[in-house]
Amino acid sequence: MSPHEPAPIERHCDVAIVGGSAAGLAAALQLVRQARTVIVLDDGQPRNAPAAHMHSYLGWDGASPSALLDAGRAEVRRYGGEILHAHATSVRRTDDGAFRVDVGGGHGIVARRLIAATGVEDLLPDVDGLAEQWGRGVIHCPFCHGFEVRERRIVHVVTHPSGMHPVALLRRLTDQLTVLIDPGIDVGPTELETLRAGGVVVVSGTARRIVDDGARPDGYVTAGRPRPNGHAAETAPGGRVTAVELADGTLLDADAVLVGPRFRPRIEAFATIGLRATPHPSGLGENVVVDATGATTVPGLYAAGTVTDPGLQVLPAAADGSRVGAIVAFSLADEDLRNAARPSGVRTDWDQRYSGDAVWSGNPNGTVVNEISDLAPGRALDVGAGEGGDALWLAARGWTVTASDISDRALDRMRATAKTRGLSVEGLHADANALDAFPAAAFDLVTASYASFPRTPDDRGLSNVLNAVAPGGTLLVLGHDLTPRHGDGSHAHASLFDADAYVQVGDFAAAVSDSPEWTIDVYETRPRPAGAVSTGHVDDVVLRARRRSKL
Repeated sequence: MSPHEPAPIERHCDVAIVGGSAAGLAAALQLVRQARTVIVLDDGQPRNAPAAHMHSYLGWDGASPSALLDAGRAEVRRYGGEILHAHATSVRRTDDGAFRVDVGGGHGIVARRLIAATGVEDLLPDVDGLAEQWGRGVIHCPFCHGFEVRERRIVHVVTHPSGMHPVALLRRLTDQLTVLIDPGIDVGPTELETLRAGGVVVVSGTARRIVDDGARPDGYVTAGRPRPNGHAAETAPGGRVTAVELADGTLLDADAVLVGPRFRPRIEAFATIGLRATPHPSGLGENVVVDATGATTVPGLYAAGTVTDPGLQVLPAAADGSRVGAIVAFSLADEDLRNAARPSGVRTDWDQRYSGDAVWSGNPNGTVVNEISDLAPGRALDVGAGEGGDALWLAARGWTVTASDISDRALDRMRATAKTRGLSVEGLHADANALDAFPAAAFDLVTASYASFPRTPDDRGLSNVLNAVAPGGTLLVLGHDLTPRHGDGSHAHASLFDADAYVQVGDFAAAVSDSPEWTIDVYETRPRPAGAVSTGHVDDVVLRARRRSKL
């Protein structure tokens, strides 16, 4: 490995969810609201990505799929759930029975429970132009997009026996319905007579091409209904479907085409732990079979959404994810109760990170040195002190220091170094999000250099830090400037750390700027100080504020 490449990172959480669409996010939301640490791995390939709108989702009808996902991600992150832009390559069992999800580059996620919400891949018929129109002029579900093509010319392409299933729904939506039945599909004479008697045009033939933009030859033969004016096709701008071309050159007029694809579950990563797909009753593909709780045949592995039922629309897929998330929460809670334990996923994650070699340089942050050199020593709290670089520097300059961290291993390292240097630093094992985590108004200086504690809707961690500053005291918060990397997911994938799930400097700045108790002295972005170990970020965001003395 190059010395410039970051070392592989292994994260630990209560639940890892592979798949970040409706089912995965709904499961995550249930779990984070049970104070579980959750990491969602989203490779950015939702099944409905080609569709501009989704329908039949109460409260979201007509919205874009991306709008729903954006809202869902924000809700999960609001409770500290992490969503990483990453692709799961394989899964294996650890020695203690947990799961390790490999995501490439040596990085991995270790979780007590695992949820597969990866969905299915649609396998489209081999028809020229169909893939390009998929989700636009070519649809697959009358409930999802049938209303939008009502009263228009619909050609229903039947390529397998189950493909006849939606005909009655389509006939309700339009009186211009043509059913194109592939010659290899056996449809009984009684059923064909029922279709024709019901006003459906039935054609036997093989679809060769989806025609759009009005591009069709002169003198074409129309086997469907003629246009009202009897003229040749007018131009259809914007790539709109105008016809289905058959293998013999016949053109069937169409404003929309309905095709029922085959499908297969996206479970390749789980093959290493024995997860297998089962033929679906429709004969159109495979799915993952689960029991009534959403559990698969692999203990500890659950599945939700279309990977278990490919026919689910977005709303029931989300509902299924929510149900499975709740069941997994019960599973973990029952296990903890039997073990008489109340483990913290956040603590486990950080203890693991500090289990190897030293993570940081041991030097104080240059910005801390610069910003507080003019302060007279007093009582100091270093939140998220880690191995204690800043806390030890403060103690050496006469401060009475409390170093707080959620990781006992980090504090043990800090104490060992303090002893070696002959310094006195009090170690405080505390979760910043715990109720009354720090003594109120007890410190003349509170520092938080790149401290990482999850968001909560009530901003408990942020409030705990602010409340620890004594009247007349100083708050100094530092964070990485992620602006250059924000939006493309690269920062999350590179570091396996979702900054949006954690309280940031901007949150502190907003809180103090809205409060008459505080005065902001510095709030700016500046180059990182010399000697920084991390090479993944260029600039820092710095906030220094003073809590006004009581009148």
